[in-house]
Amino acid sequence: MELFHQLQQEGLSPDRYTFVPVLNACASLQALAEGRCIHKQIIQSGFESDLFVGNSLIDMYAKCASMEDTWRVFNKMPSCDVVSWNAMISGHVKCGQGQKALRLFQQMVQEGMEPDHITFVGVLNACASVVALEEGRFVHEQIIQRGLEFDVFVSNSLVDMYAKCGSMEDAWRVFNKMPLHDVVTWNALIFGHVKCGQGYKALELFQQMQQEGVQPNTITFVGLIDMYAKCGSMEDAWRVFNKMASHDVVSWNIMILGHLKRGQRQKALQLFKQMQQEGIKPAPNTFVGVLNACASEVALEEGRHAHEQIIQSGFESDVFVGSSLINMYTKCGSMEDALRVFKEMPSHDVVSWNALIFGHVKYGQGRKSLELFQQMQLADINDATFVCLLSTCNHASLVYEGLSYFDSMGSVYSISTTVEHYACIVDLLGRSGHLQEALDLIQTMPFQPNAAVWMALLSSCRIHSDVGMGEHIAKQALEADPGNAAGYVLLSNIYAAAGKWDLRANIQQQRKERGMKKNLGHTWIEVNNKVHTFVVDDQDHPCMLEIHAELERLLEHMTHEGYVPETEIVLHDVEQEEDMLCLCHHSEKLAIAFGLISTPPGTPLRITKNLRVCGDCHTASKFISKIVGRAILMRDTNRFHHFEDGICSCRDSW
Repeated sequence: MELFHQLQQEGLSPDRYTFVPVLNACASLQALAEGRCIHKQIIQSGFESDLFVGNSLIDMYAKCASMEDTWRVFNKMPSCDVVSWNAMISGHVKCGQGQKALRLFQQMVQEGMEPDHITFVGVLNACASVVALEEGRFVHEQIIQRGLEFDVFVSNSLVDMYAKCGSMEDAWRVFNKMPLHDVVTWNALIFGHVKCGQGYKALELFQQMQQEGVQPNTITFVGLIDMYAKCGSMEDAWRVFNKMASHDVVSWNIMILGHLKRGQRQKALQLFKQMQQEGIKPAPNTFVGVLNACASEVALEEGRHAHEQIIQSGFESDVFVGSSLINMYTKCGSMEDALRVFKEMPSHDVVSWNALIFGHVKYGQGRKSLELFQQMQLADINDATFVCLLSTCNHASLVYEGLSYFDSMGSVYSISTTVEHYACIVDLLGRSGHLQEALDLIQTMPFQPNAAVWMALLSSCRIHSDVGMGEHIAKQALEADPGNAAGYVLLSNIYAAAGKWDLRANIQQQRKERGMKKNLGHTWIEVNNKVHTFVVDDQDHPCMLEIHAELERLLEHMTHEGYVPETEIVLHDVEQEEDMLCLCHHSEKLAIAFGLISTPPGTPLRITKNLRVCGDCHTASKFISKIVGRAILMRDTNRFHHFEDGICSCRDSW
């Protein structure tokens, strides 16, 4: 690139032999902006119709993940050769669009273009990326017909495709027919057994490849790290990671995702920073993992910083990254940012649509969710879309609409109902007071109801204080998931609401005898790029004296405004009948008070609760929002609550 600029400074005009290597340089550097500038020069120089230059442009745009530009060049080319088609196929695979790559292969063959070994490598990678086993077997037949089965690149791609599609028998068949195996062959086989959860077999193959004189490379070690991470043994993963001479983005990704899967999100974010300090540039899937960590931790500022890096890296047009950004912003309480990302995306897939719809669901904007559904194309609708829709109807108490959508799944959209869809409808019917109808629906389900279905109805029994049905449903829920303490807790609350203290004490005793503990409530708030965590009656935070003082000040103002503590909540949700102090020191209130003393006046507070917000904290949050003149955005397990000027967006229904 430096030489190219120097050439122009000396007054020389680049020709086709100059542009091709410079475009290759842009591709390897993923320098999209530079590539576009060079493209303009190519047009001005009259080389755009040159086949070799056109192919290099397609390759550059594809490797920079800008498929829109790739298609513009491809469609303008006066003629295309196999290299042009190969670049298009590989580009779509690289951008995660395996199905489009397979359609391109079909179009290429229909237009009379003879595929070569590079074509088949790209097509097999496409099959692997979308787990298209039958298509992969069909391509294998074509490879055999053309005598390319023993080409080492094609054979390795076959092993890789079968392994990634979960057919280790086919992978071994190809492996055993190969005259020679290189490190790529072994790696594909090792990765396949890792993917299938056969860690011991992967370790056995690792030893076998060395016995046969094949030395492991970085990819081999990455396979071992991946195996240990998938098995949940991050200590072993770290041991292999630390033995590697150098680390690439793939090995860092595995470590980051490994900690994410174990719920260690702060560790994952820490590794993301460390990776960049060591000079490794994040890939699109790195950002996907990091954004998911920010969404779970409600680390909005961390997420915004990652968004800035995504733009600098040129990954904002990546559909997976865009969908993860929408998900992160909605879960961090910023629908404005989520909508901005959605509007700026060059194209949308079902994940991005679902993320936006579900974001509106969580914000209590049910009608907006239904409007978005109407804008979706039929091809973009899947079973997850209907989970979002039915949740929308549930939160908005739209019983008729919910039942109508549920009925249309098979008849209109040809989408099979799952147990998750039934759970949504059971919850919808139950919350609206149709407890018997909900029970009747469960009894007519085409498959065995799981604990989630029974728990949805049990929660409705608590809302409507139906002790008789609650006892029956709790029995079913505990049989479906004996180790889940939530069934005991809900039934205990039903008894408490009905004043049946003996029965409540009895069910609590049963839970304790079986060694089941209630989930401890936690509330998070991000202040100055740091996430602070609180539990009920927390004494560990260094600012606890100031927090208690702020709560006392707030309580005085709230009482003056008409706030009456819901002391019965203590009896429902607390392990022992504690006094008012416990109620005042719920984790939600502690987090809000800390936010008020730690952030400038007028700025909104964003907090997250790992359980359903209690009724008293919900009421208190409304009063606080009016007294301090601030918006409070609280995300609990059910939905978002936007408290402002004494009103909550959920309209007191959650």
